[in-house]
Parts: sequence; structure tokens; C-alpha cells
Amino acid sequence: MTFPLRTLTRDDLDDVGVVLEHAFGEAHTRDDLGPTYGVIDPTRFYGAYDGDTPVATGGSFALDMTVPGAVRPVAGVTWIAVLPTHRRRGLLTALMGRLLEDLHEAGEPLAALWASQGAIYQRFGYGLAAWDAGLTVPSRAAFTTPVEATGLRLVAPTAPELAAVHEVVAPQRSGWWRRDEAWWAFRLQDPESRRGGASPLRCVVADGPDGPQGYALYRTKPSWDGGQPAGEVTVRELAATDAGTRARLWRYLLDLDLMGTVSSHFGPVDEPLLHLLAEPRAAVPTLRDNLWMRLVDVAAALSGRCYGAEVDVVLDVTDRACPWNSGRWRLSGGPAGATCAATTDAADLRLDAADLGAAYLGGTTLSARAGAGHVTELRPGALAAASVAFGWPGPAPHCPMVF
Repeated sequence: MTFPLRTLTRDDLDDVGVVLEHAFGEAHTRDDLGPTYGVIDPTRFYGAYDGDTPVATGGSFALDMTVPGAVRPVAGVTWIAVLPTHRRRGLLTALMGRLLEDLHEAGEPLAALWASQGAIYQRFGYGLAAWDAGLTVPSRAAFTTPVEATGLRLVAPTAPELAAVHEVVAPQRSGWWRRDEAWWAFRLQDPESRRGGASPLRCVVADGPDGPQGYALYRTKPSWDGGQPAGEVTVRELAATDAGTRARLWRYLLDLDLMGTVSSHFGPVDEPLLHLLAEPRAAVPTLRDNLWMRLVDVAAALSGRCYGAEVDVVLDVTDRACPWNSGRWRLSGGPAGATCAATTDAADLRLDAADLGAAYLGGTTLSARAGAGHVTELRPGALAAASVAFGWPGPAPHCPMVF
């Protein structure tokens, strides 16, 4: 039996939302999904139908994402879901194939996603490109050098200062993307049903001589242990234009009264807080996957970023999901930019599209992929040189929010 696959209209969104509820074991209300609907272009989303009933869905957002040395269009793949009653019928493969083919036809060279299960998306050429470092730190933890939490003020999470700071910060870290009003509404959605007994979302802004230089979005959840305060501060997002401002914001969060811990669940692996603490062991870290990247068009994607060192390498690429990428490609470039084109020259490295996706943001090295047996060096020295080049100076890649 076949299940027709078609692009959606806005009127279809409520029905396919039911597919998401069953696939992810969640319950949504129209109010919950309102901000999500605001960032959706239905023509980028698909539904597979059994009669008039949607049984699978998926699509992508159009993001302007920071990559090494540039800001590029990236398809943010999301809403991938199949009803439990229709699994093992090829619907996921059909959805992912249609999505990649349409992105290729539209000239969109890159896709990114958050994986519910990594094993699923590696089958379709996605590689683990960025990592999360979750941290839980005791309140009032000391810094090596004292920091005063001055120049701070509480504002509504919707205050315009946040967007002003974000416009400065986003281009500095791969994995962040520009936010318009609809994306800010998505980021700030705060239904009471999802607070788990914690406070509404709060915001503190850090000012400098020329205006706002940082902000922290957070919530608090009070509790007591043996008569002693043991509340929890949960940080949703912290952004700062300079190191001193970041330190002031962390000091404020750590010093909130009646709290016992401060937790950040979606932080970058190079979070400076670890280096501010007088006792780094006070922080309990949790490492997990963040963004997964996929090169839809190898030549356009590799020529669309800059490189940490000069590179001239021929890549023999295998790509089962996007056969137009399979073949040999010469990548030449450096910190100022690059070119990538098909070639008949002898290959220096043999690898899969997922390896290029993993290395694309500079957070996963080609050497690490080779250590796992995924990349084969065909010319001595080529792996080390390419691995260094795919790296990028500056902040580690990181995406601060699930989409």
C-alpha cells in the first residue's frame, strides 16, 4: 500500500500536529503550537496520507545560520514523525528522500537537525557537528577572581535589548542563526503546562557604557531540604558580547537567594564558567549531542565556508541518500574562502557525506572520524592537514535552542 506524500497548507497543521503527539508521546494545545506555527512555511513541510488522515510528517525551516567565516542558508529539519500504526512501511525514508531532493532542487546546500535518536539520521548522511555541555553548579560557588554583579536590571523576556545583543553575538558562533520576531516568539514561549512547577521565564540584562551587552533567560523553582533553601535556577539562554559581561551574568545567577543549584542544559562545550570557578569540580557536566549537519550539495557547502588553515585536498565522497554528491571533489581554500569542484585527480581522503557533515562546523575533527574508522587516508599527511583546516578559531560550534 502506498501513502501519497504532499506539501502542506496552513490548514493542515493541526492535523499533522496529532502525528507529532503520538510519535513523541506529548500532548499539545493550539496555544502551545501557536509560536511554532508562526515560524513555519507550510510549503516546506510534507504530510503522508492514509486516505484523508496524515500518518507521517516532516519539513524544514529556512535559517540564516553562522558557519565558519560566514552566514549561510541552512534548512533546519524538524517535525519528522510517523504514526506508531504506520512504522516499518518506508514512510521515514520517503520523507527524508523527498526533503533532500527538494532542497537540492531549490539550491539549498546545507541541512541541520536535532536528533531524537542519532542512529536514525546517520542513515541519511547527517553527522554530529556540535556538542552540548550541560552544567549543574552549586549556588554561591566561588570564582578565582571576585566578580561584582553590577550594572544589571530585570526586564521582560520580550524586551528589545535581547534582540540587540543577539544580533551581535549570533555571527560570532557557528550554529546560531538570525532571529526575526517570529523566532523570538518561538524562543520565548512559556506555557504554564511546561514549567514543571517553576516560575515564569525571567530575564536579566547586563548594561555597559554603550548599552546592553548581555542577557540571561532563566526560571527558578523553590524547594527546601531539612529547612534549608534548595531551589533550582534553570538557565534557558545566556548571551554576552564580552567575557566580563558573561561573568557578571553568571555571578548574578549563582547568587540568587534561596537557591541551591544553577543548571544550564544547552551550553557550549567551551563555556567560560568552567574557567571562572575556583573549584571546577563543583560543576557537574553532562556531554551530549547538539546539532547534526548534512551537506545537501557538497561543492556549494564546502565552498560556502572558510577554513582555519590553507587546504588543497581531493575528497572521494560516498553519499547513498544524495547520489549527486558521490564522486571526487577538490577542495582548495583557507581563512579567506574556498572553492570546491568535481575532479578526476587521485583522491587524498575517502569518506562519507556524514563525515563532512560532522566536520562542517569545525567542532568534530576529521581525525576523530578517522579514529572511528569512518575516514580513510589515501595520501600520507592529508588527514592531518585537512583536519586542521576544517577547524576554526574562536568559539566552539553550538546551537542554543532545539527547533
